[in-house]
Amino acid sequence: MSARVTTTRGGSRVTTTVTELSALLASGRPPVVLDVRWALGDPHGREHYADGHIPGAVYVDLDTELAGAPSPQEGRHPLPDLAELQIAARRWGLHAGQPVVVYDDLGNTAAARAWWLLRYAGATDVTLLDGALGAWRAARLPLETGVPTAPAPGDVVLKPGALPVTDADGAAELARGGLLLDARATERYRGEVEPVDPRAGHIPGAVSAPTGENLAANGKFLPPEALRKRFEELGAGAGAGAGAGAGAGARIGVYCGSGVTAAHQIAALTLAGFEATLFPGSWSAWAADPARPAATGPLPS
Repeated sequence: MSARVTTTRGGSRVTTTVTELSALLASGRPPVVLDVRWALGDPHGREHYADGHIPGAVYVDLDTELAGAPSPQEGRHPLPDLAELQIAARRWGLHAGQPVVVYDDLGNTAAARAWWLLRYAGATDVTLLDGALGAWRAARLPLETGVPTAPAPGDVVLKPGALPVTDADGAAELARGGLLLDARATERYRGEVEPVDPRAGHIPGAVSAPTGENLAANGKFLPPEALRKRFEELGAGAGAGAGAGAGAGARIGVYCGSGVTAAHQIAALTLAGFEATLFPGSWSAWAADPARPAATGPLPS
């Protein structure tokens, strides 16, 4: 299997292949591997991890380690306090400058939260396992069961601000004058269903861009050129604020239900060569504020 090396504008890789990870784990300087087994409505991530994970991987609980306490103002998965995130990262065994590879069993739609958070906090060598656990299984690589002994504590120092974030006002402005992407499933965007948040619909002016469409049938990211074409076409002729989708110099923001799968969208945008801002509160915070309008239907407004 050939490696696909893709960089951000800052030179940092976004993905690691299973072949590369297997070789790294056998090397003298293995990365920290994080298993973020989480899915909406499934509280059994730790049990799934114990049933089978990449050897040496450390389980990360998204709800308690990658998010703060939920609130109507901040949403269901607010960004965690950075001091608490640093404590967790040291508990995972992360040292300064050490590579990190993150995966889940859901196309990296949950793992991308850890990828984004660590990069936001200044860790530069953080990648997603392309294809997630499914690609590891497909390559017939070994799995480990049970819960291993905790790794030796790390010494990483985390500081916020390396990636951009915005609030509800900023998201509204991006919907008017930039390109605001809604990473949720289309039926939630249209307002046909809303399983968890107070109201159905989407932020007026936002463009539907379901996260699942970033992936091929095998769970790996689409090639960068295909992702770039997708994002360039989004919003064109659909009444978005930017009027022509993503393009040179476009200001792009992303939200989802609670700021989790939006991080996956940012990873895909990064692969495509774009920079994007995360709205962490996402629809869960927007919908909880009765003063914020909601649009329904297939069009942005």
